[in-house]
This record gives sequence, C-alpha cells and structure tokens, in this order.
Amino acid sequence: MKTLRSSPVFSLRVMRQVFAALALMLVPVIGHAAEWDIDQLMRGLAQIRSDHSSFVEKKFIAILDKPVESSGELFYTAPDHLEKRTIKPKPESMILDQGTLVIERGRQVHRLQSQDYPELAAFIDSIRGTLAGERKALERNYRLSLDGTAEHWTLQLLPLDEKMQAVVKRIRIAGLRDAVRSIEITQADGDSSLMLIERLAAP
Repeated sequence: MKTLRSSPVFSLRVMRQVFAALALMLVPVIGHAAEWDIDQLMRGLAQIRSDHSSFVEKKFIAILDKPVESSGELFYTAPDHLEKRTIKPKPESMILDQGTLVIERGRQVHRLQSQDYPELAAFIDSIRGTLAGERKALERNYRLSLDGTAEHWTLQLLPLDEKMQAVVKRIRIAGLRDAVRSIEITQADGDSSLMLIERLAAP
C-alpha cells in the first residue's frame, strides 16, 4: 500500500478548494445580512396589531444611591393606543390614545394633549412609532440607525430638534425579531432609565 505524502502543491490545492466551498456557503448568509435594514424591521413590527407585555423599569438618577425600580404591564393596540400600568411600588397608569395622554395617580387624574407639548409628543412618538413600524413618523423627530440582525437588533434614535436634545440625548430600543425587549433612555442631564420588556402569552 502506498502512503500518500502531502506536498506544498497538494496542500495549497486542497486549501483553495476548502476556501472556495466555504465562500459559496457564506454567500447566502452575507446576502441576507446585507438585506436587513430599517425598512424590514419596520415592516416586521407593523405586523403586530396588539400586544400585552410585562415590564421592569429602572431609573438611574444622579442624586440617588440606588436606581428607582418599578414594574407592571404594557398594552398596545395598533396604531396609537398605548397603556402602561405600573403595579409596584405604587399603582399608576398612563394611557395614550389618539394624541391624548391620561395619567392617573391615586385620585389625581391629569389629561394632556400631546400637540400642546411638542417635546412630550416627540418622546411618545419614539415608542409608539417604533411599535407601529412607522419609519416616517420616527424620522420627523429622530435620526435613526440600526445595528444587529433580524434575530437580535438595536435601533438608536437621536433627537433632531434642539429643544428635544436639551431633554433627551438618545433612545435605544432593542428587540428579538418582531418583539421589543428593552427601551433605554439617556437624558441630557446624565440620568437614564432602562425598561426590560417580556411579551406575555395571549390568554
């Protein structure tokens, strides 16, 4: 039996064949990654017409030693109904419906028209616009950039208006496929908040 001895020419030829095979295998993967963009993300999010999630939110405030933590539930119905029900540490609700924001704390009820508060409207639209998959609405107030893949993505929103920049430095919204999993807000004064979101199973 003859023993096949390796030679530089043989090894080089085999290596080229292996690299060529790997390159062919990677072509579809690279192509898919190149196609992933903000429009695809928006289309995927727009498919979700209603959602029910739990949340845990931590607010990091410079004058406090520990973050302030709250938790509760989120409800969303496309295109513009968003409800945040805080259960702990104190019951509180915020309901956005067709441009009207209602805040309830105990017996106190505050009703605001978002059109009367441009900075508040821009902030609300950052969340509502993302959930609704409305790119044009987002780009009226923010410069958008997207990192990651369809499986695990991060959308960054940078305010365009100077008044908004004086309040919010940036907003980062991260998700898995068509589900928003976290919302991180960094304020201009250095304070920040991080909300972790977990989609609940439909009843």
